[in-house]
Amino acid sequence: MTDNFISKNKEFKNINLDSSTHPPTTSSTHQPINPSTSSDSVAIKVDNVSKKYCKSLKRSMLYGIKDIARNTFGLSSHSDKLRKNEFWAVDDISFEVKKGETLGIIGTNGSGKTTLLKLLNGIFWPDKGKISVKGNVGALIEVGAGFHPLLTGRENIYINAAILGMTKEETDKKFDAIVEFADIGDFLDVPVKHYSSGMFVRLGFAVAVHCEPDILLVDEVLAVGDLRFSLKCHRKMSEYRQNGGTVVIVSHNMQAIRNICKKVLWLNNGKIKEIGEVHNICNLYEENIIKNGKNSNFIKGKHYQYDSEVSISRIEFLNNQEQKCTNFKVGDYFKLRIYFNCRRIVKKPIFTVSLVNIEGLLVSSNYSNFDGYNVDKISGKGYIDFCIDKLAFKPSKYICSITFAEKEIANVLEWHEKSYTFNIKSGLTNNALINPFPDWSLKA
Repeated sequence: MTDNFISKNKEFKNINLDSSTHPPTTSSTHQPINPSTSSDSVAIKVDNVSKKYCKSLKRSMLYGIKDIARNTFGLSSHSDKLRKNEFWAVDDISFEVKKGETLGIIGTNGSGKTTLLKLLNGIFWPDKGKISVKGNVGALIEVGAGFHPLLTGRENIYINAAILGMTKEETDKKFDAIVEFADIGDFLDVPVKHYSSGMFVRLGFAVAVHCEPDILLVDEVLAVGDLRFSLKCHRKMSEYRQNGGTVVIVSHNMQAIRNICKKVLWLNNGKIKEIGEVHNICNLYEENIIKNGKNSNFIKGKHYQYDSEVSISRIEFLNNQEQKCTNFKVGDYFKLRIYFNCRRIVKKPIFTVSLVNIEGLLVSSNYSNFDGYNVDKISGKGYIDFCIDKLAFKPSKYICSITFAEKEIANVLEWHEKSYTFNIKSGLTNNALINPFPDWSLKA
């Protein structure tokens, strides 16, 4: 996320953004929904929208000059066609968002999520298609650009509120609530150039939500800040939605998407891959990532041996039939078998198993001695089994680290760091990080 906070107030019901106000280098329109021809329940309507970029800065500047020249003489700039080094960042996108609805936009980096959000906010204009928005728009797309670095937090609150369409009187009434929500304490009258990125986000979010826009566009802002602020944001978002506000949110956090949204749009290489109910689309997205196995959290494993007389020879993942298996379902029996070779006596051996999911979260870390499995000594070849009766983790790709220590955890003999992977696919799940498989009991 770059350091730009961009918020706009667009009352499209009163401003007619037709082709006469459109920048000369494009042929598309970004205009209000016509109340007489469209449903009052629709807040955002996107029809066959495409946006292209150029990979070369020099060519991009050249194309811009040519387009301006052609439009000056009344000629078409042919914005609907690709030229050398150009590509479609967003390609033929169509969807609707109803009033009071929360739409999540997901996809890997470079899939066009932020570009689409900026098109909805009017920062960019589409090269093809039409975007219709009904209502005032507030956007938390990037952090910082709406603030003047030499002005204080107090002064920037008034500036950003004015950008969002609030009068000074309205800002005065909500000023204390904004300051309390932002929680910037003694820094209110300090120039914002001294603020941390978290303080920027808190102040920007506080102003945006207290301006009470009809539509709120959010790009990963809920991922920034401490836990207390994150919970505060989620409560405010819930309150905003209950009051009929429309939200479009971009996030890589699937749990946040599941908690906030009812509908999800999955982008892949600028195109719509899937759109539909949140849990179904999120499950498909995560299974696709597992299948492709492309994620920066999963690095090539490293092995460290600190005692040449002791080694972990290999490991196996086994199912309930004692068959080798790397694909499991939620609720399945799971066994990790660790083979060792001790060419000397190892006193009080300790084995550890740590699992990290596709989002980089440590979901479990177990030590054989802490789990009550204590052995006086071992030697020769053998194996130890790490068993789970029911896999309680949500569908994801998991990476496993294993250590073999003697007497105490710090005395590591061999360490296999992030060396083994297995998959858990959909099954009995509650769509959270874990499913504890609880027993329910009701007494009326």
